[in-house]
Amino acid sequence: MAAPIPAADPSVVLPSPIPYANADIPPDATRLRDLSPQQWKSGAAAWLGWLFDGLDIHLYTLVAGTFVAALLAAPPGSAAVNEKSAFIQAGFLVGWAVGGAVFGRLGDLLGRSRALSLTILTYALFTGLSFFVTNWQQLMGCRFLAALGIGGEWAVGSALLAETWPAKWRAWLAAVLQTGVNVGILIACVAFYVMADARTVGLLRHVIPTLPADYYLRAVFLIGIVPAGMVFWIRRHVPEPEAWALAKAAEDGRVAAGGSRVAPPGLADLFRGPVRRTTLLTAAVCATSLTGWWAFLFWYVQHLTRLPSVAGWSAADKDQLKTAVFFLVIGVSVGGNFFAAWVARRVGYRNAIAGLFVLFAAAIVGAYCVPRTHRELIPWLAAVGFCSGVFGLFTMYLPPLFPTLLRTTGAGFAFNVGRLVAAAGTVVFALGLAKVEFRTALLCDGLLFLPAAAMMLLMPDLRDPTTARR
Repeated sequence: MAAPIPAADPSVVLPSPIPYANADIPPDATRLRDLSPQQWKSGAAAWLGWLFDGLDIHLYTLVAGTFVAALLAAPPGSAAVNEKSAFIQAGFLVGWAVGGAVFGRLGDLLGRSRALSLTILTYALFTGLSFFVTNWQQLMGCRFLAALGIGGEWAVGSALLAETWPAKWRAWLAAVLQTGVNVGILIACVAFYVMADARTVGLLRHVIPTLPADYYLRAVFLIGIVPAGMVFWIRRHVPEPEAWALAKAAEDGRVAAGGSRVAPPGLADLFRGPVRRTTLLTAAVCATSLTGWWAFLFWYVQHLTRLPSVAGWSAADKDQLKTAVFFLVIGVSVGGNFFAAWVARRVGYRNAIAGLFVLFAAAIVGAYCVPRTHRELIPWLAAVGFCSGVFGLFTMYLPPLFPTLLRTTGAGFAFNVGRLVAAAGTVVFALGLAKVEFRTALLCDGLLFLPAAAMMLLMPDLRDPTTARR
C-alpha cells in the first residue's frame, strides 16, 4: 500500500489511492438480477447522461462550417470561416475542461447525484439558447457555457458508476456507457439529416412560407433542451453512492465529536505524495490522445467536403454527406467500445489503451498517407471510428486511481487538462491550414497517438478482478 498523501492541513491524512477492487465498492453481483435498485438507477442515470452528452457535444460539429459561414455572411470553407469555427470549437473544449474541474469538485462536496443534476441542466439550457444567436461570438459563448455541464457530467457520472457497480463488470460497463454517447450522436445525426432533407424543407414551407433556408442549422440546437426533463427523475430516484456518503459521514462525525472541521482535500492534493505521478501521467496521456481525437473529429468532415470528388455538390448535399459519414464513424465505434472492453478484460486497461492507441495512429495514417476520393476514404474513416472505442475505457480506468473524496476532482482534472490542450490543438490546426493542406495536417494529427501509447505504458496496470494477476 502506498504512503498516505499529505493534505493541506498537516493534521489530516488522506487515504491512499484505492486498489481496483476495494472495500468501498458494493459486493459483486454474479447476475443482472442480483443488482440492487440503487445500482440500476445509478446506471440508468449515468447512461442517459452520456447519451445526452453525445447529443449536445456533436450538434455543433454537424453544422459548424455551414452555420458559421451563414453567421459571417462568408462562403463555406473560407479562411475566416475556418478560423472562427476553430475558435468556437476551442471555446467549447475549454468550457468542457473548466466544467470538469468545477462540477468535479462539486461532485466531491455536494454528492454525485446532486452534481449530476446540475450538469445536465447547464448543458441543456445553453445548447437550446444557441438557436437564438446572431453572431459567432454569441455562438461561442453558448457553446462554452453548455460545455461546462458536459465536462462536469463525465467526471461525476464516471465516479457514480465506479462507486456503485460491480468491479468485475467494469470493462463491459465502460463499453455500455460509451455506447450512450454513440447513441446520442446518432440521434443528432438522424435529426439533422431529416431536417436538412429537401423534402422536409419543402413540407415546412407549405406551413411556414417565410421559413429561412438555413432553419435546420439552428433548429438542431433545440434538440439539446430535451435532457432537462431527466433532472427531476434523478433527484427523486438516484441516491448518493454509499462510498461517498460514508466518507462524508465520517468527516461530519469527526466534527460532531469535537474535532475541528478541516477543509476537504482539494486540487493541490493531486500533486502530493504517490498521487502526483499518476496525476501528471494521466494528464499527459489525455492531453495527447484527446488532441489527436478532437482535431480529427472536427476537421475530417471539413476535409471530406473539400475533396475534388465532392466539389461540385450543393451545400445541402455536402451537409448530408457529412452527416451520413459521421453516422457511419460513430455507428462503427459502438463495436469498438465492446472490442476495447474485450481486450481490457484479457490484458488489463493499461495495455489495452496503449495497443488501441497504436491502431488509432495506423488507421489515420492509412486514411491520409495518399490522396483519396470520398468513397476511398470511407473504409479508413470507419476504422478510425472503431478505434475510438478506446476512450470508453477511461470511464472506468481513471476514477479508481484517486482517493474517494478526490475521485471526481482527480479524474475530472486529468481528463480535462486533455481538453484544454485539445482546444489549443484545434486552433493550431486551423492556423496551420494556411501553410499545409488538410490531408497533411490530418496525417500529422494521427501521429499524436504514438507518444500517448508510450506514456500509457508507464501508468498503473489496473485490471478487473476476473483478470487480476495471481
